Amino acid sequence: MTPDEYCQQKAAASGSSFYYSFLFLPPEKRRAITAFYAYCREVDDVADEASDAAVARAKLAWWRTEVANLLAGHPSHPVTRALAPFVAPMGIDGARMNEIIDGMEMDLTHHRYADFGALRVYCHRVAGVVGQISAAIFGYRHPQTLEYAELLGLAFQLTNIIRDVGEDARRGRVYLPADELARHGLSAEDILARKGGEAFRALMAEQAARAESLYEQAFARLHPEDRRSQRAGLIMAAIYRTLLAEIRRDGFPVLEGRVSLTPIRKLWIGWRTWITA
Repeated sequence: MTPDEYCQQKAAASGSSFYYSFLFLPPEKRRAITAFYAYCREVDDVADEASDAAVARAKLAWWRTEVANLLAGHPSHPVTRALAPFVAPMGIDGARMNEIIDGMEMDLTHHRYADFGALRVYCHRVAGVVGQISAAIFGYRHPQTLEYAELLGLAFQLTNIIRDVGEDARRGRVYLPADELARHGLSAEDILARKGGEAFRALMAEQAARAESLYEQAFARLHPEDRRSQRAGLIMAAIYRTLLAEIRRDGFPVLEGRVSLTPIRKLWIGWRTWITA
């Protein structure tokens, strides 16, 4: 299996909405973003599958070394070998790649967040930075497009948090600000016990409104001249906003199971966005 085939398999197996946006890209950009996405999946899997925090930290430390090897021109892992041809031409930033690992390390120790300010730091590392690197791969001319990419990444992560409340609770994780939980008469223990009801739905409506605000802020920062090159990100946004709308319409049933869109629907949204963006 070649490095590119490894990354393709890793990306396709995830079933992520991001994968569907890659399908519309030109071949070289598709190879680059697929390799970068596979990197994100590799380090995310370390945090998600960790049964021993010390082992997980050692694995993440290995990835930091591998990022250094990538920048030095001698990567060893299939993912970094696939990514290597694109580092210089597409301005892939090693510091940002390490910042993603910083976010994954937070998952080993931080399972509660006092307020949105604290949560935003986590979201920036695991998603905002991903958005910035992705924007660089897609190509941009105006610096404010990186601001768009950061805000869009935050919006994606908040959408993920809403979608995955029940799944995260089963792992002992609560990514909802404690002060906002308290304002609705709820606690982290209520979420871990998957306690729903009107208070929970009101809390989730507040989270959804914040995510929608971030989508709007992101689009306001996307320079018109970069809109065409950033269409893959706009496809992701269209898919994620459709998912968020469905979750809201159904009354936020996210404690019971994971709401998702069918692959054919994601492809339809992707195609429609690609030709109209």
